[in-house]
Amino acid sequence: MNAAPLLADARSSFVYWPWVRDHLGDIWTRTVEHVQLTVIAVAVGFTISAVLSFVAVRFRRTYGPITWIGSVLYTIPSLALFGLLIPFTGLGLLTAEIALVSYTILIFVRNIVAGLDGVPRSVLEAADGMGYTRWRRLWQVELPLALPTIVAGIRIATVTVIGLVTLTALIGSGGYGALIDDGLSRRFPTPIVVGAVLSVALAIIADVLLALVERALTPWRRRTVT
Repeated sequence: MNAAPLLADARSSFVYWPWVRDHLGDIWTRTVEHVQLTVIAVAVGFTISAVLSFVAVRFRRTYGPITWIGSVLYTIPSLALFGLLIPFTGLGLLTAEIALVSYTILIFVRNIVAGLDGVPRSVLEAADGMGYTRWRRLWQVELPLALPTIVAGIRIATVTVIGLVTLTALIGSGGYGALIDDGLSRRFPTPIVVGAVLSVALAIIADVLLALVERALTPWRRRTVT
C-alpha cells in the first residue's frame, strides 16, 4: 500500500486525528514536562521575589533598584536571554528555568509589595496595640489581607510562564513546544495545533484553579447572598 496519499492527507489536514490517537502517550509526557517546568519556575520565582519584597518593604530605598532589575530582565526577549545564558549554563533545564524565573520577578515583587502596602494603617496600628511583634503581624495580619493581590500576581506569572515554556523546547527542555517544533520541522500542522491548543487550555485551567484557591483562602471576601 502506498503511504504517500496518507502522508499528503495528514499534512493537509488541520488536525489529523489518527496521529493524535497514536501519540496520546507522547502528548501526556509533554503535558507533564510543561507542568513541571511551570511549577518549578513559579515556585522558585515566588520564593526569590518574596524575600526581595520583604526587603523592599523594610528598606524602601531598595524597591526602585529591585524593580528596575526586574524590569530589565522582563524586557529581554526570551530567545535572546536563552542565547545569553547558554554559554554559561548550556542547553537544558537549568537554562530554561533561569530564564523562566527571571520573567516572574517583576510581577511577583510588584504584587507582593502592593498587597502589603494595601493593608489599612488602622489595622496595623491595632495589631501593634495588641502587642504583635513585627513578624507575627506580618504573618498573621498583613499577608492574609494582602493575599488577593499576591494571588493575582501568581495567576499572571503562571499564565506568563506557561506561554514561555513553549519556547524552551528550542533548548531541549520539552513541554508542548516540543510538539510545535516537531510539527514545524516536518511541515505537519497537527502537532502544532495540538501543542498550541493544549498550552492555551493549560493556562486557562491553571488560572481557574488559582482563582478557586484564592476564594478558598479568603472566605471573608465572599459576598453573602440573601
